[in-house]
Amino acid sequence: MRRGRWRSTGNALVRVVLVWAVSTLTMLALAGILPDFRLQSDDGDSITQIGLTAAWGAGAFGLLSALVWPLLVRALLLVPALVLGLLVFFLNGSLLLIALRLIPDGRGEAAPETAVVVAAVMSAVASATSTALAVRDDEAYRRRLYRLADRRRRRQGPGAAPRAGAAVPGLLVLQLDGVGHEVLREACDSALMPTVAGWLERGHRVTPWRTDWSSQTGASQLGILHGSTFDVPAFRWYEKDTREVMVCNRPTSAAELQRRAIERTGDGGLLTLDGASRGNLFSGGADQLALVLSVSARRGRANRSRSGYFAYFSDPANAVRTALSFVADAVREVVQSLRARIRGDRPRVSRGGLYPLIRAFATVVERDVVVAAVIGDMLAGRSVIYADLVAYDEVAHHSGPRGRDTDQVLERLDRSLAMIARVAEHAPRPYRIVLLSDHGQSPGETFLARYGLTLKDLVRAGCGLPVSRKAGRTSSGAEARAAVLAALHRPVEEGEEARPGPGSDPVVLASGNLALISFPDVPGRASRACIERMHPALLATLANHPGVGFLLVDGVVLGPGGAEARLDAPGEAEELLAAFGPGAAEAVRRTDAFPHVADIMVNSAYDPETGAVHAFEEQIGSHGGLGGEQGRPFLMWPAELSDPGEEPVGAEAVHQVLRGWLEEADGPQVPVAAPGKKRWAAGAASRDAGRYAAAPPAQETEQETAQVSAEEIAQVSGEGTGGETSREGPQNSPPEGPIGGILPSGGLSARDETR
Repeated sequence: MRRGRWRSTGNALVRVVLVWAVSTLTMLALAGILPDFRLQSDDGDSITQIGLTAAWGAGAFGLLSALVWPLLVRALLLVPALVLGLLVFFLNGSLLLIALRLIPDGRGEAAPETAVVVAAVMSAVASATSTALAVRDDEAYRRRLYRLADRRRRRQGPGAAPRAGAAVPGLLVLQLDGVGHEVLREACDSALMPTVAGWLERGHRVTPWRTDWSSQTGASQLGILHGSTFDVPAFRWYEKDTREVMVCNRPTSAAELQRRAIERTGDGGLLTLDGASRGNLFSGGADQLALVLSVSARRGRANRSRSGYFAYFSDPANAVRTALSFVADAVREVVQSLRARIRGDRPRVSRGGLYPLIRAFATVVERDVVVAAVIGDMLAGRSVIYADLVAYDEVAHHSGPRGRDTDQVLERLDRSLAMIARVAEHAPRPYRIVLLSDHGQSPGETFLARYGLTLKDLVRAGCGLPVSRKAGRTSSGAEARAAVLAALHRPVEEGEEARPGPGSDPVVLASGNLALISFPDVPGRASRACIERMHPALLATLANHPGVGFLLVDGVVLGPGGAEARLDAPGEAEELLAAFGPGAAEAVRRTDAFPHVADIMVNSAYDPETGAVHAFEEQIGSHGGLGGEQGRPFLMWPAELSDPGEEPVGAEAVHQVLRGWLEEADGPQVPVAAPGKKRWAAGAASRDAGRYAAAPPAQETEQETAQVSAEEIAQVSGEGTGGETSREGPQNSPPEGPIGGILPSGGLSARDETR
């Protein structure tokens, strides 16, 4: 701890020296440009003496700005904003004139109007330099959020009412997208994630859980937040009744899936009361939303002008910090891709085009906006928060689940977790931090790279249809690409796959190492006899291909060499699918009962020794089907929460675990379940079910949710002060009003707010 304090002090000292040096150079340049500004005596001075004079003047101006400027701003808070905006320039110029008077022997001199210009330029340069140097300084970033929180609290006054239920513990659930149980364990053992390792040493517990056959974010997160994964057979699938392709990361599809889940369960979701949903595909029933895909398809003035992105980037310091990190990560990806190409790494996929920008968006922009929103939620004292950090998943798709690229991402995620944990110590209520993942990642060469053709080409060949001589590539289904398009208000479509045209050609859709084949002109689900009558060679061609593990057709599992197993015959499917891990047969059996299961479900081959699969998309780290670590995410919780018992099976089971943990607190985090509704564990939660009184969440007025003033932004970011000038430390009494930016939820009376 002492070493950390010395390191923080050393970093601060280095920033001060560098800002001072840049300010000195700026003053020298302005003295050479402006005729009414000089830094030497009437008799002339040496270059060294002029440099020392500039350093003296820059230091005096910076010191006066740090000590006097905050007092002047506080004294003038009652002045109208327009008048204050004009006074800022004259006051800043006056401070420069005073600083020049402090230079020995009267070597500094400037006309009053010139002093105004010089002071404005120096303040802007010093502020930009200070902010740029603080890009990787999480403590400086955290202090800005604290100062903003304290200003909001003081503006509300001492009479502000405390938030309802603020004394009871809140639940913060952070989803590390795509981080499997084994990857997390290895990262903790190798000191890649010291924060998480420290939690485990101090009492957190961790267990793997099993996904459904569809091991991907859409199914898992829908189950975790809304309690239902029913009829989500894959990441993308064709629905014959509407003749449309459903894609989990398409806003319109996400909204429809959320509607279906709510209709099926009769419950709004895990976050219904006083909850916040940040960076997720689905809302979970929260009325505080930021970067939630299921509501981003809605158009309206509120969505465009008050989104989470706008709220975050309205702070100039946030904008500079994130923009510089964005550029650095894009350059890092280009260098890493070039290094992998030079080394001849295998497997490898294309990482050119816009991918470096998409990766930087996921690893920097989404991370920063979501983390800031979570910090705002904690300082506002919300009861339950669920946030998704997608950085690892995006990089693992293109770099593989393990390696230097993903190690760096895990290290940065751990730093974000450390910052969130430090902020939680100053929140108005204690928070129990739960970590989990929605799926893991399985490595392996793509189907195209390994066999020289796509699965679509193989299907067309098996149907006797013409196949293109040039193998095409299947676009990746990573969530970040859709998030970028949603942030830009661009439609998230996939060309012809979004709405296949009429005809008898099969529709082939890839979801990691799971693929779905549908025949649009066959009403309902095609029987095995129907498929064999239309295309006699297709099923044998697919089942006997070395890159295919098994098929599901009309309640029958087909394997290589003519192997068959009926799902309704006890033990047959378990024996045929044993290599794919425990529970594989039950997962396939459940999917077979979905109304929108495809005519043919194809799972790639899986090597139990290496854990490798063959993705039908362009991903060397993939998930979506059965085989390997993709189906073993993790669930990690503090010891004060009840142990969930046996390894949870399915995202719906994880939902019940989280719901049980919410019900353990003495507060109204979720509505009490109706009589006869299934509990997450027998007896663990039901004993307290009747003692929660539903208190309404605190209501904010429009004035309380208004955007922060320009004066606040300037002070928080250090603009106009010659650097970071505020000497206020972290506060233990955060504001009662909201801080995080939101998007209004479809069908809910959501409150708009900005940071």
